[in-house]
This record gives sequence, C-alpha cells and structure tokens, in this order.
Amino acid sequence: MPHPNRREMLGALLLPAVAACAGLDPHRARIALAAAPPAHVPPEEVAEDEDFWAEVSRAFTHDRTLINLNNGGVAPSPRVVQDSVKRWMDYANNQPPSLSLLGSHPEIEVVRERLARTFGAGADEIAITRNASESLLICQNGFDLQPGDEVLTSTQDYPRMVAGFRQRERRDGIKLVQVQLPVPCEDDAEAVRRFEAAITPRTRLMLFSHMINLTGQVLPARELVALARRHDVPCIVDGAHALAQLDFRIEDLDCDYYGSSLHKWLYAPHGTGLLYVRQDKIHDLWPLMAAGPEQVDNIRKFEEIGTHPLAPFLAIGDALDFHAALGPERKAARLRWLRDRWTSRLLQNDRVRLHTSLDPRWSCGIATVQVDGLDTAKLQQWLWGQHRILVTGIKHAEFEGLRVSPSVNTLPDEVDRFCEAVEAAMRDGLPA
Repeated sequence: MPHPNRREMLGALLLPAVAACAGLDPHRARIALAAAPPAHVPPEEVAEDEDFWAEVSRAFTHDRTLINLNNGGVAPSPRVVQDSVKRWMDYANNQPPSLSLLGSHPEIEVVRERLARTFGAGADEIAITRNASESLLICQNGFDLQPGDEVLTSTQDYPRMVAGFRQRERRDGIKLVQVQLPVPCEDDAEAVRRFEAAITPRTRLMLFSHMINLTGQVLPARELVALARRHDVPCIVDGAHALAQLDFRIEDLDCDYYGSSLHKWLYAPHGTGLLYVRQDKIHDLWPLMAAGPEQVDNIRKFEEIGTHPLAPFLAIGDALDFHAALGPERKAARLRWLRDRWTSRLLQNDRVRLHTSLDPRWSCGIATVQVDGLDTAKLQQWLWGQHRILVTGIKHAEFEGLRVSPSVNTLPDEVDRFCEAVEAAMRDGLPA
C-alpha cells in the first residue's frame, strides 16, 4: 500500500485538475482520487486501472449509443474544454468587435508559451494554426522552388499533403517523388535507406509522417531528419497523429519544421493546430497568407489569416491541463492497452491480418486490420449501420483495412463489442 503522505500529496496536486476536467464536485473528485494510482506506479500498470480510466471517461460528453473508434479523425474534447470555448465565445460577444476580434490578446501568448513548454520548443518558434493541414501547407508552399526541382515524400503520406505537392507540380513545374515503405515497417534502417535512395541532386524538399495516418506506423523521425540534413535538404515533419499521442518533445527530433493538429490527441477544440519552425528558419519561410516585412522573423506571421474566432485557440490551455493531469506516459500506455485488447482477440482468427506493428517502437494507439474474405468498405458500412460502431475504412493502392483508433474515453466493453461484431461478420458473412 502506498505511503499515505504520497497519496495525500498526489491528491493535493491533482484534485483541482481532476475536478475541473471531469466536471465533478470536489467531494466526488476526492473519491475518484482515492482509487487513483500513486505517481510511482508504472504507466503499464495504470493502463489497466479501470477505476482511474472510468473517471477519465466521465470527463467526456459524447453519445454512448455509438462506439467511436475513429478518434484519429477528430477526437471529442472533454467537458472542461467545451466549457472553456463557450466561456471565451461569451466574452468575445460581450465586447466590441474591435476589442474581441482585432485587439491585442496577451492570453494567446500564454497559450503559446504553454504549448512550447509542454512539447519542447521556444515560444517564438510556435504558431497556433487551425489544423495540421494548414501548418504543413505553410511549409510546403513557403519554399521557393523552380521547374525541375524535386520534392520527396512517401506513398503513404496524407492525401492533402500529396495534393499540396501535386498542385505545385501543376503550378511551378516541380516533380513529386514518392517512396514505398514496408507495411508494417519494423526496420528503421530500411525506412531511412529507402528515403536516401530517392534523394537526387535535384531534391529540394522532403516531407514525412512521424506517425502515418493510414496505419499508425511510427517512422524514425530523428534519423530521417538527420538524413535530410546530411544532404542539405529542408525536411518537414507531419506530426498530425504523433503529438500528444506519443510521449516525446519536438526538440528531441532536432527538426526544423513540424506541423500537427491539436484536435486529435490533445483533445483541444476542433479547428486548432500547431506549427513549429526553428527560430533561424522563420525568416526564409513564406507565410501562407500575406504578412508585412516587419514580421519577417516573427513566428506570428504564420497566424495572419484575417478575422477568426479566438475562443478555440484560448481554450487550448484547458486541453493542456487535461493532458498534464492524465500524464503523457500513462496516456500512451492506455492507448496501447486498448489496441492490444482488440488486436489480440481478433488475431486468434487466421483470416485477420494486421497492417500495424504491435511493437511500441513503431506504433501506439492506432492499428489497421484487414479481414480476408470481407470487403472493407462493406464491413465499415455494416458496422455503422447495424452496430453504430464508427471506424475508418482504408483503401490504399498497397493495402486496405479498417483503421481503429480508440481513445482515453473508450471503455473496454466498447472494443469488446467491436470484436464481437467483426467475429459475427466473419462467421455469418455480410448482407448482400
């Protein structure tokens, strides 16, 4: 049994955050913390503590008549974040527009500093954007490229990022080169080798996914960044799924450009994202929308998007509180535990193939599964139509399957019901 002083200390530290995040009165929050694991318990043990995760689940408000296993798209925000957005919207509508929309907002700088401190960067290197696509397209369109220049990515990168390069092909006459990676890829050296083999004297820009959205595959980000730097090629890292799902710091990757959404695994308001640009690279990167020359060295030039609501951006701070209360290591361990629960069960059937490694070096909470003999699109539609289970159907040139992405508010019973439904489909077939 943990020392009572340790338990009391933990309660004193976490009580306000848990009470706020779960929408609990202090008495109920104190009861919840009585069952919460002490700080020294390994994350893998916390991952199995259903009392703790039941309280986490109650912090959310989503419809329990459906099973959301598509948190990799846009995840719901906990109640405390929803309430914060409403509070800031009320504030904006109670002020003259010139103050609430166009005036100076020191609160944004607090959010910026907290994002930088949480994820390992300088505050003057973090721009707050609307999503990963905006962050990455700033970088993709921010370099001066000439006809015949090559840009490098993989065949598994996010379609919008590929479309961004394809548009520059049509507009600027550049050439997009895409490398094919193993599925799954359990050899970091092989991933690096394939990218390196595609680099030529005409390569001017490289982009890769820290975590591939199709399968949850984690690529060796630091090694790929180092590869690009050895060849003097600027490198953009797509962190849409990695940030706040994996436990890491941007500074650990030694990268120059990193873009992510915050409405996925941070559970921030929908329409919030982050762009990291190393301080000495800001000057030469053009913003997506025009900014004055006085901002040429200022990270805030990437936030020049005209009038927009500030409430979602300001409520990011509450999402950071929630993330800290969970603990990044605990969160990642729980996501892997949920993934292992459903994959271990379905893999008992020989018809089931997994396109995602289960090794924690190459994955976390997302996995993509294919059932031989069942059409993926029909299986996805049947799961939703008959069972109200939401998953993502993946149809790629190299593979297909259902992408399954539980979150911290997912209950074990929900992934079990998903397994039962898939087992029924394998046993009985799908309706014609």
